Amino acid sequence: MTPVSTEEKEASTELTGRQRLAAGLWPPRFSRAQLIVALLLFGLGLGLAIQVNSTSDNGTLRGARQEDLVRILDELDDRTKRLEDEKQRLVDQRTELESSSDQAEEARKQTLEKERQLGVLAGTVGAQGPGITLTINDPHGAVEADRLLDTIQELRAAGAEAIQINDVRVVANTYFSDADGGIQVDGKKVAAPYRFKVIGKPQDLEPALNIPGGVVQTLEKEQATAVVERLEKIVVNALRPAKRPDYARLSPK
Repeated sequence: MTPVSTEEKEASTELTGRQRLAAGLWPPRFSRAQLIVALLLFGLGLGLAIQVNSTSDNGTLRGARQEDLVRILDELDDRTKRLEDEKQRLVDQRTELESSSDQAEEARKQTLEKERQLGVLAGTVGAQGPGITLTINDPHGAVEADRLLDTIQELRAAGAEAIQINDVRVVANTYFSDADGGIQVDGKKVAAPYRFKVIGKPQDLEPALNIPGGVVQTLEKEQATAVVERLEKIVVNALRPAKRPDYARLSPK
């Protein structure tokens, strides 16, 4: 057996102690309290760094001359004024656009309404509304063209806005003439029974036909019968073709 010297025993003992020390230091072991303290110290350091940075920035203005500070304030005031002016300009522009749009839309609506009204009067568009129906039966053929014309005039005087006889639309220049076996309206033959569809105020139209000596009594004397009925909705759907004038044109303003 080989003997071990004292120096070799001390070296072995020293190496073992170092190993123990290294094993005790790594891996590091932290308690919960140590971790909390470390996080607090990190947060404190970060706050100090931010404060130093902020102080450095403010120091730039703190060290500026008075005339420089006045110039900076003037520039800020000018920029604020320019932004306020731009804001007001945009607000005015928006208001103008909204007003123009509203005016254009209102003008368009009025134009369409005027076109509709003129179309009803000219007979080029259909119409509906409250009114009356008048049915004239003429079994003996005694009713002549002038009697229907008188009826139209009575209805117009009572406020009729749209009139149709059988399938013919009555307009301002409508004319009546006698024909064999019936009556011609604007050159188109219609036969009894003559059915009137009239749009207007029923409370005015019906009494106008039933007054003493009026249309109904006159027709009865000619051995014809007239039946008037009020309705909430009358549909006048006979149309006149829209004619383009050959020579007339819009005059310049």
